[in-house]
Amino acid sequence: MQFRSLLALCLLAGPGLASAADLTVSAASSLTDAFRAVGTAYETAHPGTHVVLNFAASDVLLRQIANGAPADLFASADQTAMDKAVAAGAIDIATRRDFASNRLVLIVPKDASVHVGSTADLRQSTVKRVAYGDPASVPVGRYTQAALQQQGLWDAVSAKGVLAQNVRQSLDYVARGEVDAGFVFATDATVMKDRVNVVATVPTPRPIRYPIAVVAGTPHAAEAASFSAFVQSADGRRILASFGFQAP
Repeated sequence: MQFRSLLALCLLAGPGLASAADLTVSAASSLTDAFRAVGTAYETAHPGTHVVLNFAASDVLLRQIANGAPADLFASADQTAMDKAVAAGAIDIATRRDFASNRLVLIVPKDASVHVGSTADLRQSTVKRVAYGDPASVPVGRYTQAALQQQGLWDAVSAKGVLAQNVRQSLDYVARGEVDAGFVFATDATVMKDRVNVVATVPTPRPIRYPIAVVAGTPHAAEAASFSAFVQSADGRRILASFGFQAP
C-alpha cells in the first residue's frame, strides 16, 4: 500500500515537473535581435523552459518591474538604469553583472540629401532634425547627451532634436528619412545597414556596458540566474558577438 501511494504521488508530480516554465526577461531595445537568438539557444539547451522576452527602453522596463509587471531578469543598456533598479530595490544586487559592450554611432539615411560626415557637421543650418533617445529615459540618449556635451555641441544639436522613446525608434526615423541624422548604438545600425549609413563612431565619456541582474523576489530566481549565466558563457558571448556586441 505504501509503495502504491508513493507511485501515485510520483505520477501526479511528474507532469508538473515536466511542464514548461516561463522565464520572463525584460531587456533593452538594443538587445532585441541578439536576445531572441540567445533565448532560442537557451530553450534548446534547457528543454521545458520557455523564455518570454519583453523589450523596451531600459527606464521603461524598470518602471514596469517596479509597478509589479512580471519579470525574472532585467538587462539594461546602461549602468544608470541598473543603478536606479538598485535604489528601487528591484534587483538582487549580488547577481548584477556586466555582460556586453557597445559603441555610439552617428547615422544618416542612405539617400541623404544633406551632407553629414561628423558630429561637427550637425551645426550646419542645412541640418534641421537630429534623432536620439530621450535622455530622461533612454540610455542611448544619455550617452548621446554626454558625448555631445564633451564636444561642446549639445546646445546646437538639442535645438534640432527629435526625441525617440527607444533606440530602435531613433533608427527608424533615420531609415525613413524623417530626420537628417541620428544617434544609435553600432549594433542597431547593422540591423538596417541597407537603409542607413554610419558616418562616425562617437566617443562617450563613459564606456557603453550592459548589466544584467535577477529581479528581486522572483519565484524563478534559480532559472533567472541560469539564463544570466548562459548569456555570460562562451556560447552566449558568441551569439552576442554575431550581432556586433563586444565583451564587457
